[in-house]
Amino acid sequence: MITENLPILLVVIPLLAAPLCVLLRQPTLVWGFATLVSWMVFAISIQLLILVLQDGTISYAIGDWAPPWGIEYRIDPASAFMQLVVAGIGAVSMVFAAKSVPHEIPERRIYLFYTMYLLCLTGLLGIVVTGDAFNLFVFLEISSLSSYVLISLGHDRRALTAAFQYLIMGTLGATFILIGVGLLYMVTGTLNIADLSGRLPEPAPRTSLVAFAFLTVGTSLKLALFPLHLWLPNAYTFAPSMVTAFLAATATKVSVYILLRFFFTVFGVDVAFFDLPVGDILLPLAIVAVFAASTVAIFQENVKRLLAYSSVAQIGYMILGISFATVNGLTAGIVHIFNHALIKGGLFMALGSVFLRLGTTQIDAMAGLGRQMPLTMAAFVAGGLSLVGIPLTSGFISKWYLVTGALEKGWWLVAILVVLGSLLAVIYVWRVIEAAYFRPAPAGAAQVKEAPLAMLAATWVLIGANLYFGIDSTLTVGTASRAAEVLLGLEI
Repeated sequence: MITENLPILLVVIPLLAAPLCVLLRQPTLVWGFATLVSWMVFAISIQLLILVLQDGTISYAIGDWAPPWGIEYRIDPASAFMQLVVAGIGAVSMVFAAKSVPHEIPERRIYLFYTMYLLCLTGLLGIVVTGDAFNLFVFLEISSLSSYVLISLGHDRRALTAAFQYLIMGTLGATFILIGVGLLYMVTGTLNIADLSGRLPEPAPRTSLVAFAFLTVGTSLKLALFPLHLWLPNAYTFAPSMVTAFLAATATKVSVYILLRFFFTVFGVDVAFFDLPVGDILLPLAIVAVFAASTVAIFQENVKRLLAYSSVAQIGYMILGISFATVNGLTAGIVHIFNHALIKGGLFMALGSVFLRLGTTQIDAMAGLGRQMPLTMAAFVAGGLSLVGIPLTSGFISKWYLVTGALEKGWWLVAILVVLGSLLAVIYVWRVIEAAYFRPAPAGAAQVKEAPLAMLAATWVLIGANLYFGIDSTLTVGTASRAAEVLLGLEI
């Protein structure tokens, strides 16, 4: 009985837990409760992935109303993979939060912080598992509104400006998505995502093409695709460390998933990539994102901001894989969603530990830190090597499949550009390593201790997983490949 209801429990448990945090209030108690909820959700996500890989797509009818009349939760390999990413990062982030949040959030607001976190987790998981287009918009708003609050709780007053900027851009994106969904409903008379694909007329009428345009632009705003990324650097830089790690590893990845759903499940590969020139638009935007954002990252003095621009570049790699519209290309894009979540989550957690001890993440202030915080900086180095795409790291797996996908289509220049983009990552990662290991600590600077055990444990769980999946990619590539086949209609 419980197994049958796992899809709804994945969403309902954190949703009901969020208001309970307001009642509990006491910071330690609230953290323990939110941590328990997060790990329960993670356990459910693992079980759902196992069931999907064993038995195929899971369909759960809300209130026993058969789809498409009622709302359906539908979990296939793509959504099972994504909900594992979101739940896993959420669970590990809560371990990190034990020491990080009390340091950066006033005690009187901590219970509100965990309330917003659980709502954000609810929204992200709901987006991934829902099979209803309007329901997807509702969950998108739940996650977005809670994200704005989480970012605004940053220690720097500029966090308020960053949250407001994100709110404006996010609202524009959500409005575009809602318009697109409304236009699709006008054409088809249904909101069920699986049903939409079967009811769209052929050839596609002008209304559905306009809906496609609205959905593409709105989702691109949410996932921070260049040049619609301007909200992201400030949001990541000034948000609390735990928030930056969680959102960087999940929020933009879920938005990429939304794009996948609309492109491949609703409109289908033929409409999206053959009837319309979407691939011809996404490909150059993705490549420009990689080079422009990486170049800007090189000149940043704040490492959080540096990694924020790096995220824009890495999103470019994901979109590049999608633009291929092939099994290898989609596999590369989907597996990079997973790998980048591990990489960037681990890197931002390492920076959170640095901020706890130094009170800043400026490169100059990190001089000599390799000797004072060896475990923290070792985690940063390992994550940085994966960001570059060094063999035996998960980042290498992503780049390998991207290069393979490009060569499969005969696009030698694109394959070369993928490699050159990785070399730019060497430069900005090296700037941090050079300061931490090859510069002496500033004169008169106080000696700092290593990060607390809880923060180190969370950081190394993600960095360790990143190294493990770089050596054994059977699960990640296998699941991503199956997800790609389902999205392309090659597997029922």
